Formats: sequence, structure tokens, C-alpha cells
Amino acid sequence: MPLLEVNHLSVSFHTRHGVVKAVNNISFSLEPGQTLGIVGESGSGKSVCCYALLGLLPSPPARIDSGSALFSDTNLLNCSESELRLIRGNKIAMIFQDPMTSLNPFMRIGEQMIEPLMYHRKISHRDARAHAIALLEEVGIRNPTYTIDSYPHEFSGGMRQRVMIAMALIAEPQLLIADEPTTALDVTVQRQILELINELRRKHNLAVIFISHDLGVIADIADQVLVMKAGYKVEQGSVHSLFTNPSDGYTKQLLAAIPRGSKSVPDRSTDSTLLQVQNLTTRFKLYDRGQRNEFIAVDNVGFSLYRGEVLGLVGESGSGKSTLGRSLLNLIPPSSGSIVFDGDQIVGKNSNQMKPWRRRMQMIFQDPYASLNPRMTIYDTLAEPLILHGLASKQSVEMQVLKLMDDVGLARAYIRKYPHEFSGGQRQRIAIGRAIATKPEFVIADEPVSALDVTIQKQILELLLFLVERHNLSMLFISHDLAVVRFLCDRIMVMQHGRIVETAATETMWSSPHHDYTRKLLSSTASPLILNQ
Repeated sequence: MPLLEVNHLSVSFHTRHGVVKAVNNISFSLEPGQTLGIVGESGSGKSVCCYALLGLLPSPPARIDSGSALFSDTNLLNCSESELRLIRGNKIAMIFQDPMTSLNPFMRIGEQMIEPLMYHRKISHRDARAHAIALLEEVGIRNPTYTIDSYPHEFSGGMRQRVMIAMALIAEPQLLIADEPTTALDVTVQRQILELINELRRKHNLAVIFISHDLGVIADIADQVLVMKAGYKVEQGSVHSLFTNPSDGYTKQLLAAIPRGSKSVPDRSTDSTLLQVQNLTTRFKLYDRGQRNEFIAVDNVGFSLYRGEVLGLVGESGSGKSTLGRSLLNLIPPSSGSIVFDGDQIVGKNSNQMKPWRRRMQMIFQDPYASLNPRMTIYDTLAEPLILHGLASKQSVEMQVLKLMDDVGLARAYIRKYPHEFSGGQRQRIAIGRAIATKPEFVIADEPVSALDVTIQKQILELLLFLVERHNLSMLFISHDLAVVRFLCDRIMVMQHGRIVETAATETMWSSPHHDYTRKLLSSTASPLILNQ
């Protein structure tokens, strides 16, 4: 007997620009203790489908056009708001993608956790708090008796996600809906969260709907998989059959987009050193209750980058990767050490002295929307560095901007649009275009694909490889995803706690890592079901 049976669900959004069909005739069922993975690109209707079950879609503009969703003989789509409040958090719980925006920053963790328990179970504050402490310990929060009184900002991303899981489970629901709960997490933390959800599913006989655009994650956690595209179901089956023998072309496209193995382009690196870093240290001053302390983010780092080389830098959040990248460009002044770029020392140079080097050294940031000026058109965004560095005149700048649009695969007609009018993948292409506008010799790419769908991620990686070849770039590629780094990079450096713990050629590191931390990272990569395709 299915715990949840969804039949012919259709959802549309009625806007001033017309009707958008978000979910079209979707059907699936779920039994107790089973995990259903719903996979597809952004905009495929995955989240809308599940939000509709709990009445979480804004109405208007959302409208459920047809269908039923039987949960223990109750049709969720016919429930009133008061009836849904008794179900939400009690019988059906949800874990959202971003725990920081889902947690109240003004409330302590404990108060947020016990609220649904007191509302649904009518138990005392004392008993609810004791249950919350026990559940925090179960999901792996250290010293829960103390941390239960902490605020959300005092936890790391992985710990906040664990808190969200504890909150979802506190009323002992029968069904857990997890909406992209590991997208923004490091590979090792992601592995921990997936193992935790699986363990809790077995222990509590939970049914789980796991929404993701990452097929590697789905392969690790799901029993059944539903593939969605543009609101439609394109394929459904067991996780093994879908990954070993997909029948639909779209599913095959998703599987083909997963980075596997090393890049196919030739290794262009030479013995000519472009960047030489020695004993680089970057410290931050901290003040806590009047006490002055120092935090060492980059600790005595040294390495070389050769002309034409793509060098990968991997490690978990907080390891110092981004700080190292910014220090190399003097965006964060190093505390000590040496950075020699093409024979010239750049440590100690002020902003005016760095201007000639800015043209030759550029950066692609992780979040393109945050790094693009929302008030500037794409034309202005791409033209600005060209004019600033004297690389174009008012007469020639438009032609150079159009050439950049060609290079990054965007239609020339888009140049008068603003950043908010583009998708995430398109915005990243714009950010890449701006970085290569000055024809730099060295580019730092800081997690440029971590938040993108697998198909868009593949497009951006192939674009970066194309630009490396076309413009003879050297690149430091920063990521926590070893599969991506393996696909793109000639060599890999592994960073932990501000130090480089291992450096090796990509395939050498993949086949025979020396450091325990490197082996830990490699063991947390994609499922064998993915890697053996």
C-alpha cells in the first residue's frame, strides 16, 4: 500500500505575460522506507511538484489544474490551510536547499526546533527541549546541550543542514521531502549528509523524496528515479536500470554531462614558469570580547604555475582556497611571502601600482550575479575593462564587445540586457567574458560551476577549455569537486587548513594519492554507479 500516490498532477502559473505550465500530468507513488529521486535541470518542475503537495505555492499566481495526491487516504490537494498545517512538519516534513534562509536568524536553534513539536504534540517545553537535544546528537551535532542555544550563523553550512534535518524529523514524520539539500556543500560534507539521511530513513522507516539536479547524488541515495524536463515526466524506473540502461534521450544527455576522467585536450604546459609563489601567508585579525587574535587562512604556501597550464586547487570550505586566490591578485594583501609573476614581485604593491597587473591577471568569481553590476548592461560590463586599460577606443569598443559575446557563446542581440534577464549559466558566461576581455595571461576561476546544473556545468567547463586553448591562458581552477577538477586540470594541489598537503599530476593523484586527506576527498566523489558508466 503506497504511503503517497500522486496521479496526473498539473500545475500552472498565471502571470501578466501569460500562462506557464510548470508541471504537466505527473504521476508517481512512494512506499514507506523507500526513496524516490526526482531529477532534472532548473525549471524542470521538480520543486513545484513537491511544493504543490504541501500547499506551499503562492496562489495566485500558482494554480493546481488537475490531479490528486493521496497521503494515507487523504487527498492533499483538497485540504484546507488549517488541515495542511496539521500535516506539514508533523506527518510530512521538508528540508530546503539553503538552510540559512530557512532558519530564523533571530531565534536560537533550540527554540526553532521545539516549536513544531510543542504545536503538534502538545508536550512541555522541557520535554521538547530534551527531545531536541537527543535528535541533534543523532544527526551529528557536537555538544548538543550547549549548541542548542546557538544561533544559525554560529554553525557551518554542513552543520546548519544537519540542524535542518533534525528540525524536519523532530515530530517523527512519515514522509521527508529533501529539496536540493546538498547542492552548496563540500563533497565530504555532502557524503555525510547523504549517509545521515539514509541512516535515518532505515531507522525511522521514512519515505523520502529527494530532489536534485545532480545525478551522482541521486545514484547514491535513491531506490526509484523520476526524470523531469520542462514540467513533464520523461522517464521513471529503478536507480540501477535508469543509470545502466536509460531509455530517453534526455536522461542520456544528463548522464553524458557528468564529468568523468581527464580532459581530452592536450597538455599544453611547458617548463616556462609564469607564477612562482613562496612562503605565502595571509592572516586575518579577529576581535572577540576585546581580545585580539589572529586567524591564519593561508599558511606558508608555495607552488609554481607554468605557462599554458590549468592547475587545480581543491579542498573543503574554510581550507583557504579562495583566500589564496584573492591573495595572488592582491585583492587580499598577503601578510608575508613572495609572489613573482612573469619575473616581477607583486607583493607589497598598492592598488595604483597593481593596475598594469590587473590587465594581465583576472578572476572569475563563484556567484556571477553578485559579481556583476545589476545597473550596468552587458555591453557596459564588457566594455568597461577594455576602456579602463586602454585596449579599445569609443569607435572600436563595440566590435570588441561583440567579439567577446561570440567567444563565450552568447547572442550579440543580448548586449543591451541587464544581468537579471539572464539564467545562471548565461551570467557565468558574461563573467567569463569580462575576465578574458583584457586578454589576460593568468585567470583564477573560483568555483565557477558549483551552483550550476550538470548540463550547464559541462557547457561552462568546455567553454573554459576552449578559451584556454584559444587565448593561451594559464589558469588556477578552484573547486571542491574533484570530478570537475579531474576533467579540466593538468595538475592538482590539495589544500587543508591553509596548507598545501599534496601536489601531483591529475591522473597520478587520482590513481595513487599519498596524503590521507586526499584519499578522504577521493572517497567522497561520485557513486560507482556513475563512475563505471
